[in-house]
Amino acid sequence: MRVIVAEDSAILRQGIVRLLTDAGFEVPAQLGDAERLPALVDALRPDAVLLDIRMPPTHTDEGLLAAAAIRARHPATGILLLSQYVETTDTVRALADNPRGFGYLLKERVADIDELTAALKRVAAGESVLDPQVVARLIDTPRAPGPLDELTAREREVLALMAEGRSNDAIARHLVIGAKTVETHVRNIFAKLALETDLHDHRRVRAVLTYLRA
Repeated sequence: MRVIVAEDSAILRQGIVRLLTDAGFEVPAQLGDAERLPALVDALRPDAVLLDIRMPPTHTDEGLLAAAAIRARHPATGILLLSQYVETTDTVRALADNPRGFGYLLKERVADIDELTAALKRVAAGESVLDPQVVARLIDTPRAPGPLDELTAREREVLALMAEGRSNDAIARHLVIGAKTVETHVRNIFAKLALETDLHDHRRVRAVLTYLRA
């Protein structure tokens, strides 16, 4: 699996590259700014891009803008955003409007190589991965009335864990409930959000999409 790493901190960037190569990933390019990133993706066509949200020269939204450009030009390329802080800006929400192949982790997760590599593999496969703290912030953000209001507290917990990219088995372990109970909650979520079976659109992704858009 091929991953481009964009992080302005040379020490952190080199550490990430070392962790990824030791884990069997190929890193065809690494860079400390976001300006050249879209062109590198055009040339190298990686499976995924790992990039910081705040990059030079202003350290505000350069990484986000680069991520949006990459998604527009290469929608099949997985994008895993890294941030020092929990950020739920309009740009993050815009990227999350289509959560396929989109991930967002806090930098503190980088030290857990298993979590980092799993997240990269998920976004490269078109799945969504959101840091639990990011999900918590999205839950707490005021929102207009909508289909999510029909969900029970437990169903909202299950949906939040789905937004983190967890499987049914992982959700069952986290909530200390049976796998069949999770399956029931997931079916109820699909029903309440009116997500019918669609051969061209996985309902699990659509449920997460509804959650993030609300």
